[in-house]
Amino acid sequence: MSTSLILTLAAIAALLVLSAFFSGSETALTAASRARIHRMAEKGRKRAKTVAKLIEDRERLIGGILLGNNLVNILASALATSLLIAWFGDDGVYYATILMTALVLVFAEVMPKTYAITNPDKTALAVGPIIGVFVRILGPVVALVQTIVRGIFRLFGVDIAAGEQVLSAHEEIRGTIDLQAAEGGLRKSHRDMLDSILDLDEVLLDEVMVHRKSMMIIDADQSAGEIVAQVMKSPFTRLPLWQGNRDNIIGVLHAKDVLRAVLRGAGEANKNGVADEPGVADEPGAADAPALDIPAIMAKPWFVPETTTLREQLNAFLARRNHFALVVDEYGALMGLVTLEDILEEIVGEITDEFDLEADGFARQEDGSILVDGTATIRDLNRHFDWELPDEEATTIAGLVINEAETIPAVGDAFSFFGFGFEIAARQKNQITRIVIRPEA
Repeated sequence: MSTSLILTLAAIAALLVLSAFFSGSETALTAASRARIHRMAEKGRKRAKTVAKLIEDRERLIGGILLGNNLVNILASALATSLLIAWFGDDGVYYATILMTALVLVFAEVMPKTYAITNPDKTALAVGPIIGVFVRILGPVVALVQTIVRGIFRLFGVDIAAGEQVLSAHEEIRGTIDLQAAEGGLRKSHRDMLDSILDLDEVLLDEVMVHRKSMMIIDADQSAGEIVAQVMKSPFTRLPLWQGNRDNIIGVLHAKDVLRAVLRGAGEANKNGVADEPGVADEPGAADAPALDIPAIMAKPWFVPETTTLREQLNAFLARRNHFALVVDEYGALMGLVTLEDILEEIVGEITDEFDLEADGFARQEDGSILVDGTATIRDLNRHFDWELPDEEATTIAGLVINEAETIPAVGDAFSFFGFGFEIAARQKNQITRIVIRPEA
């Protein structure tokens, strides 16, 4: 075997190795997780910093890799063709085409890319420094190619620059969450939690607030003893006070403030030698309640507009160190109340303690239908049953039915829309209180 033949075969083999290197590098650097690479770069890993810099300019990176890959593939094919023509004459062109296609496909494309796609971060860190050198060397040629490509696209009215950053960071994260959930790599509860965090900027207070009809409020014109008794019996720590009419909220009572005032009053009474009347101690605070100055211990009410987003309200709660706000509409009319717990429940799900009445607002029936409270929110139903009912026009399921039916339906009325059957099970005056939902096949 002649020296020239050996050199030619060695050159073809070396070029195929380079082709495999470029192909694997392209796959690894495009498939590598930007988040993990960024985290490693922040920790000071030099290779990760190099890879992060390469990934920032993907067009330049891909251009450099493709240029190098095409150069070595074409050169390897040219050498193989010349060698086989020398052996087989004109038929060597066909033999070279078949041979090089097989070699490039198996050893320079499929094998390296398969390995790179299964170990993208590891491979990217390994090849990053070398590819960085190639990209810098081929930089002027790549820039020329980019200019030509952009010019050709502009001739056809296509602006490549306008296509950059089509997806926002939120959309990219949401897409990743959905993909991981679909592939079984993420639990539904975790997916719901992450989706809810991303939705904080889109959900308004009127979608999570406690409606005014469900609020527990106290008449400020009652005696101090009656007010204290209601505070003690309530499962809530903060209670609004109204005067004149229920929309006129004049303050908010905190159970701890009431308890401190009661204990302070009891201490002063004992200091003055005043004994509790027999039997009065059975009702905490009742004996000292008449001495309480309710206006002095109540807090000033905090009103917020119903169009406030959950993120804005969460930041406001943190800034004011206040966990309770009253929600009003554009006319200043009371709509309901919202607490820090309401916002947290949108993220982590229902939070209950020993004083809460556990009620999901829906129950599955034996026939497969769902019996739902009219006040159940569409967001909760979608999250719990993985449905996709629209919540743009209505917040509650009763509101959705009324909006679609364009009337207040009577008990027994049935409707079908959005792939579900809805039957009115109960109604109180003009309020739909119970609905049976049947997902349609």
